[in-house]
Amino acid sequence: MLTESEKYRYNRHIKLNEVGEQGQLKLKRAKVLVVGAGGLGCPALQYLAAAGVGTIGIIDFDKIELSKLQRQVLFTTNDIGKNKAQVASEKLIELNPLLNVIVYPERLTTKNAIELFRQFDIVIDGSDNFSTRYLVNDAAIITHTPLVYGAVYKFEGQVSVFNYQNGPSYRCLYPEPPALGSVPNCSDVGVLGVLPGLIGVHQANETIKIILGIGKTLSGQLLIINALTNESLKLSIQKNQVEYDKVLRSESEFESIDYDVFCGIQQIDNEIDSFELKQMLTQQRISIIDVREPHELPKFEELNAINIPLGRISEEEIALPINNQIVVYCQHGIRSKTAIDILKTRGFKNLTNLKGGIVTWN
Repeated sequence: MLTESEKYRYNRHIKLNEVGEQGQLKLKRAKVLVVGAGGLGCPALQYLAAAGVGTIGIIDFDKIELSKLQRQVLFTTNDIGKNKAQVASEKLIELNPLLNVIVYPERLTTKNAIELFRQFDIVIDGSDNFSTRYLVNDAAIITHTPLVYGAVYKFEGQVSVFNYQNGPSYRCLYPEPPALGSVPNCSDVGVLGVLPGLIGVHQANETIKIILGIGKTLSGQLLIINALTNESLKLSIQKNQVEYDKVLRSESEFESIDYDVFCGIQQIDNEIDSFELKQMLTQQRISIIDVREPHELPKFEELNAINIPLGRISEEEIALPINNQIVVYCQHGIRSKTAIDILKTRGFKNLTNLKGGIVTWN
């Protein structure tokens, strides 16, 4: 039953014929897991908490950074350096002390996903990389858990509902991941700050409709929203039973699947970390190329790098000592891999990638 305090807090919900006290009770009894307390997770979490979803789980190993406050509006400057999941929990309890918020300040992996998903009714995917999206989708299929999907890119966002009422899955839309480096993340190309808010609120809305059993969900449809033009588009998604069954058959092997390998994100032979680069600076002749845009920070003068943005790497005149080792870096180590592939076609040899990008330098 709802307490008098709850009836007052959720009064505007209860007044809706489609919700009422029984619907509010459904929300109170619901258990929702949010994967990632970032740009998508923050707004989704806020609205789920305000709506009275009784149990909310948050899994995120990452820490709050200054450059992410532009879109992760649940956090403040004073939270920088703290774990996202833990801080998000504290903020939600301040918003609604009636909640049960469970914090998982760790990375989602094949070792913990299945057990974790089985504790919740619905999973919201707020991740920002393909390996986690495929991991989340497959775990949702195996555990028969509805999945509310969201993604953003620059000015455009996507929302859908997967694995719901025998509907399609993420793999029905994207059976294979894109080529590594072909879809940069927002750390590399930027994202409009309000866009994750728009998409995250849509994810919360779909979650609430699923819990209440009202309206029409985006199962079988992909909603695409362009914040720059105010245009939206819905695409139909057909269930691919072959892909669905493939995931179910892999259940016994799930814990051993390497989703980074599946998505092409794996260590390559010509890759070094920042410690190895520092050693190289003192021991041998090297040339360093920074393929970031000129405005990107941080800068390290001691590297004496040549700045050639990735978009110009195939056409820019590059004059380097022929015997030098060439180290290529970007912000996070993705664009630099693409740059190395391009440089190879131009005849350059002795190419090395800085693993994790310049943000690993300290």
